[in-house]
Amino acid sequence: MRVVRTTKELREALEYMRMGGHTPIGFVPTMGYLHEGHASLIRRAGEMSSTVVMSIFVNPLQFGPNEDFASYPRDERRDLELAEREGADIVFIPSVEEMYPQPVLTKVSVGALTTQLCGASRPGHFDGVTTVVSKLFHLVQPDYAFFGLKDAQQVAVLRRMVSDLSMNVEIVACPIVREGDGLALSSRNVYLSGEERTQALVLSRSLRETRQAIEAGKVTTADEARQLLASVISTSPLAVIDYVEILTFPGLEALEGGSLISNAEGEIIMALAVKFGRTRLIDNNVFTPKEVHALV
Repeated sequence: MRVVRTTKELREALEYMRMGGHTPIGFVPTMGYLHEGHASLIRRAGEMSSTVVMSIFVNPLQFGPNEDFASYPRDERRDLELAEREGADIVFIPSVEEMYPQPVLTKVSVGALTTQLCGASRPGHFDGVTTVVSKLFHLVQPDYAFFGLKDAQQVAVLRRMVSDLSMNVEIVACPIVREGDGLALSSRNVYLSGEERTQALVLSRSLRETRQAIEAGKVTTADEARQLLASVISTSPLAVIDYVEILTFPGLEALEGGSLISNAEGEIIMALAVKFGRTRLIDNNVFTPKEVHALV
């Protein structure tokens, strides 16, 4: 495994791999503090690609002024051990100065898909995501890029960016990876206290129970589903709901409150964001109502 820290080193390493015929190239962009969810992305990239490139970069553009950029968990040594164990070939770890040597005047913005869910709660967040991912795509020029469905809105936004800008890369969405008790893996889980960690299990339970109620025909409309999600989450005294929502996926269009879920065309997403103390967690479930077929 080769570790590179400058764009010049990255281009040289990729040129060497391409000249040696080590294509296609799979790319796994991360902010580090890697866990089994990231490991699953590396493994999937290895299944589809001859060369696996991972980036580790905590991107300041996607953090708001009162968010946790400075305190975001970092552990480079541990990250590199995991990346090598799972089969990454090149790991790109640039500094902020390397990525942004001058003030950023050019940004990539995806319109309607970023106005709800986390986009409404974190203004400017997705502009930071799409700008840095676009830059990384230009640097790596991957054939495939791998993202977890835990942030399903991010997957939808990046797929639209790639389509709108005719980028020659396929976005591969990978399933959510959970702890044995159901909590979706996240680098921010480290912030949770013991009691917050226990109560955070209500997130996956709310999605599971609402999904089961839809399957059983006990919940038939979008409003009923939202209400059930919120009522289950509210059984946790520490939970502070940011949003619970039901939208089409990947278009992220709202389902009317009284509309029948079974009439929705294609896939829908039940998405939620909830705070436990200072920690904001997201989770979701994407499925096809007519088939009731889980994708995550």
